[in-house]
Amino acid sequence: MPKARKSQISLLDTPYYHCVSRCVRRAFLCGEQDGKSFEHRRQWVEDRIHTLSEVFAIDVCAYAVMSNHTHVVLHVAKDKADAFTTEEIIQRWHKLYKGTLLTQRYLSPELCKDLHETQIKTVEETAVVWRKRLIDISWFMRALNEYIARAANKEDDCTGHFWEGRFKSQALLDESALAACMAYVDLNPVRAKIAKTPETSAHTSIQYRINAARVGKTPKRLMPFAGSPKQNMFQGLPFTLPDYLQLVDITSRYIHPNKRGIVEHSLPTILERLNIEHEQWLILTTQFETCFKHAAGKVIHLEQYAHNQYQQRVQGRQSARRLLG
Repeated sequence: MPKARKSQISLLDTPYYHCVSRCVRRAFLCGEQDGKSFEHRRQWVEDRIHTLSEVFAIDVCAYAVMSNHTHVVLHVAKDKADAFTTEEIIQRWHKLYKGTLLTQRYLSPELCKDLHETQIKTVEETAVVWRKRLIDISWFMRALNEYIARAANKEDDCTGHFWEGRFKSQALLDESALAACMAYVDLNPVRAKIAKTPETSAHTSIQYRINAARVGKTPKRLMPFAGSPKQNMFQGLPFTLPDYLQLVDITSRYIHPNKRGIVEHSLPTILERLNIEHEQWLILTTQFETCFKHAAGKVIHLEQYAHNQYQQRVQGRQSARRLLG
């Protein structure tokens, strides 16, 4: 029986999650059908991910928009949401939805003056609900998938389900799982043989980061890299950008079907720190979803996650012991 979504997402255990949505009409998300190209829909998805990253208190760590499915690695920034004022919450929510008549009046300098105390209280209660939604991954994925489904159905002049009923969610319990999952997501096009290198992998976060780095910029719509935990001056991914780019580049040379086994570099800095060997890393970055189901991480973290979720069985323990130690 599928697990309830709210039980899979536990901020007590981790703020990092890998989510996958698959298309029901697989041939119609992108690609070509009857001589008509649907590749522009991949840009729809990428643009929507960027938009949502600026609305929700959820950072986008990585993404890959494929022909029949989409991957995103997300970070829930609860502290950020807790700092929002009532006005900020309403402004953010209104970027996606109309809101209520009272919230619309609340943001109007003219109409706000006429609100009664009970009406203001109602607005504040509404903001409490919306604050929770702004850190809710289910709402993030809903705002992504429903938007794309409506646009695609309109273009196809049809109705019905566009995505499979539920998105898949994996809790990433530690740095090792986070690094492996991000690389797994960023390297999707290389594994699928539709790109030869990370920089030519269209509609991925790795290409977006590389393009920004080439002009000396940091992509605002992606979670930044902050370095190792001891060096953190701000909240960000626990690696450096150069280390991560090197890691993904070297890995891409291993897994590309025409280049496998030709690179014999020393372990990249990230893998040395995480104590992951080459062989284990290649398995992680090519079979991540097969190795782990609802949660990924070292054995000790999987056991703690299972305990917190009241699970008698620790799923993924064998893979964790073999690949992550």
